[in-house]
Amino acid sequence: MTTYLLKRILLLIPLMFGITLITFAVIHLAPGEPVEMQMAMNPKVGKEARDRLTKFYGLDKPLHEQYLSWVGKLARLDLGRSFSPDGRPVKDKIKERLPITISLNIIALILEFGLAIPIGILAATRRDTWLDKGITVFVFVGFAVPTFWLALLLMYLFGVRLGWLPISGLHTLGSDSWGTLHYLWDMAKHLVMPVMVASFGSLAGLSRYMRSAMLNVISQDYITTARAKGLPERIVIYKHALRNALLPLITLLGFSIPGLIGGSVIFETIYAIPGMGQLFYQGVMSRDYPVVMGILVIGAFLTLLGNLIADLCYALADPRIRHGEG
Repeated sequence: MTTYLLKRILLLIPLMFGITLITFAVIHLAPGEPVEMQMAMNPKVGKEARDRLTKFYGLDKPLHEQYLSWVGKLARLDLGRSFSPDGRPVKDKIKERLPITISLNIIALILEFGLAIPIGILAATRRDTWLDKGITVFVFVGFAVPTFWLALLLMYLFGVRLGWLPISGLHTLGSDSWGTLHYLWDMAKHLVMPVMVASFGSLAGLSRYMRSAMLNVISQDYITTARAKGLPERIVIYKHALRNALLPLITLLGFSIPGLIGGSVIFETIYAIPGMGQLFYQGVMSRDYPVVMGILVIGAFLTLLGNLIADLCYALADPRIRHGEG
């Protein structure tokens, strides 16, 4: 197990290098440049001022030199400075917004898996019943409804028409003077709609994966044998079948880790939540290369880390993998 883990960690280095190289090239090939985006609203700016700003950002150098300079800074954990007028370090901008996005998405992830697993088990153990058909309808609706449309619908219904929930931000203005409990309650109300939007589509898909995996497992011979021995159905399902049925969801959990920072662009923008998704959107629209690359590098690292964690969880969940690896 230790040898396997070391090999996988060493493999992450060239993969990370390749991802950064391709991402850096693609971003710089996109139409529009930071200088043009900043000067577009000021027609009086001359060519000399544009050239000075281009040189200041280092955009006058060949692309490979820009990449090597950026990689050298990255090796020192320096993500550079933003091209925005404030010129702040990218690391500081990400540090401010990262806890918000991670907290929000962890809540959504717990909700997704916490509901998807029992829903999938119920649908599989009650196959072709009205409950199974109702869950199937829910899954189709979850796949069909666009995230942005659901976000706007919830905003209109619960925020505008009913007035139950706030429609933007994380806090009500002045809520920090209300006391700790009232402050936390206000923040919880602000998070209800974003968490619902973040969870709905994934919950539908995960529950379907769980149903399919459970149906495949309970049709195996060892489950038939367990039932023939007279074991209670609860023990057959939750002790013998569930562990193997969770293997596909372990893979999906590994792929969900990058979504902790990259899967919230839509609802953070709609609900005006100052998180990583909103920062990424603003960086793309303004062609702020250091900000975009910094967020993409973190996302790429989390993707590789998620794959590694998924493999390790496979080995823990299935003894055959551990024995085969040994």
